[in-house]
Amino acid sequence: MPRAARRGVPVASHALDKDLKRLSQIEKATRQLGGFKTGVGIGGLFLIGVLVFTLTLGGQGESYWFVVVAGVIGAYMALNIGANDVANNVGPAVGSRALSMVGALAIAASCEAAGAIVAGGDVVSTISKGIVDPERVGDADTFILAMMASLLAAAVWVNVATWIGAPVSTTHAVVGGVVGAGMVAAGPDAIAWDTMRSIAASWVISPILGGLVACAFLAFIKVAILYQRDRIGAARRWIPPLIAVLAACFTIYLVLKGLAHVWRPPLAVTLGLGLAAGVATQLVMKPAIARQSAFLENRRKAVSSMFTLPLIASAALLSFAHGANDVANAVGPLAAIVHAAAGNGVATQVTLPWWVLVVGAMGISFGLVLFGPKLIRTVGEKITKLDQTRAFCVALSAAVTVLVASALGLPVSSTHIAVGGVFGVGFLREYWVNLRPRALPRRSTMRSDYHLPLGETSLAPPTGPVPLRPKRRKAKKRRLVRRRHLQTIVAAWLVTVPLSALLAAGIFLGLRAAIPLAS
Repeated sequence: MPRAARRGVPVASHALDKDLKRLSQIEKATRQLGGFKTGVGIGGLFLIGVLVFTLTLGGQGESYWFVVVAGVIGAYMALNIGANDVANNVGPAVGSRALSMVGALAIAASCEAAGAIVAGGDVVSTISKGIVDPERVGDADTFILAMMASLLAAAVWVNVATWIGAPVSTTHAVVGGVVGAGMVAAGPDAIAWDTMRSIAASWVISPILGGLVACAFLAFIKVAILYQRDRIGAARRWIPPLIAVLAACFTIYLVLKGLAHVWRPPLAVTLGLGLAAGVATQLVMKPAIARQSAFLENRRKAVSSMFTLPLIASAALLSFAHGANDVANAVGPLAAIVHAAAGNGVATQVTLPWWVLVVGAMGISFGLVLFGPKLIRTVGEKITKLDQTRAFCVALSAAVTVLVASALGLPVSSTHIAVGGVFGVGFLREYWVNLRPRALPRRSTMRSDYHLPLGETSLAPPTGPVPLRPKRRKAKKRRLVRRRHLQTIVAAWLVTVPLSALLAAGIFLGLRAAIPLAS
């Protein structure tokens, strides 16, 4: 007899339900495919617009065409930065339901563009992290081809990583591209291998440090607030200082990272600004949390909702700092190409043309809106389940870890820190759940809980000399972190630099063979 019939469900009805489920899955896949095609179409129009714009700049000769092609490649790289890297800033807020996807895209896109345009700086480094000596590259044409190859290789790899759902460091991708093209153009001796070793160290330091800091904050919140009998009272006591710590760290983070191109105050001034922001936030949030909690139930979910506004603010501030800091990954090599093509030779730092900065800012925003939701869901929903409390710990970990690592001189990646924080809170939650003893069933005399003698059919415990023996149940360990995402992301991190280097080397060799001028 069919299983559906044994459950009392008509076979025809059960088959209809299965067919409707298949149809709904097909419709969902069709909508996703249609949305992807629309995104590709709009992204293509953006690249065509950049191509037309660079053609209107005027010029002649091969150097002018280098600028045109490099402008399109830079726009393509900016699209991929928006699609991949920005997900780390808003993913936890979306996964915890503090922000909707539409709200997160609107906030992140506007803050990324504002950070890039307002605080992106007018002078950028031509070669990321100083890993290649530009004087060893040779003539300007070879340098231009090396920058084009490194930028295109990084963009292609970040595009592939976005497609497979792996958040990677775009800075590492650019570094790998510069290393690969630089080795072919100038030889291995031109590479600063000490710098490369520190970058490789960040692969390990960043996620571990981010995960440990996030775990520490989550453990504190659990013990000090969530596991107290009076959760609301504990929340009134501890949430204001936690938000004050977040405000102080973000103030210092913005001054050191987000505004570094336009304002570099002394360290004492920076620390003073952070302290002032923390004290002001404490004074404001203490009565605000008291009013918010006045009508809340003494439940975990109610306590978690108090972190919603700080999460939204942290997503906006992280996006602003990211736009100001990481736009150089897209426009730095492009600015170097524009500088060299104008006959100014090879330089370590160049003045950033306004149109280059606008291309980077618009490209990041377009990439986020068109292709960002996939990585946002991966970071916020698919690794582990997040609520506002866990997402707050991830955001706080991102700010604290960057500051601590900077003070200690440790190389870190903001992407790896954020993703490491998500994994950290997930593994702590998994450990905590498996550590707590399982509750025993209420009805210990149920038949399913005991081995009954052969032929016994009564649900009551048997009488006589045969004792009751509870079944030995092996506790099954709960998995609250999806391991397959961990494996995919770690593998993508490990191959980012070497794969980008190989791609850049191959692209450079192809360009040099195709363009006699650079040979």
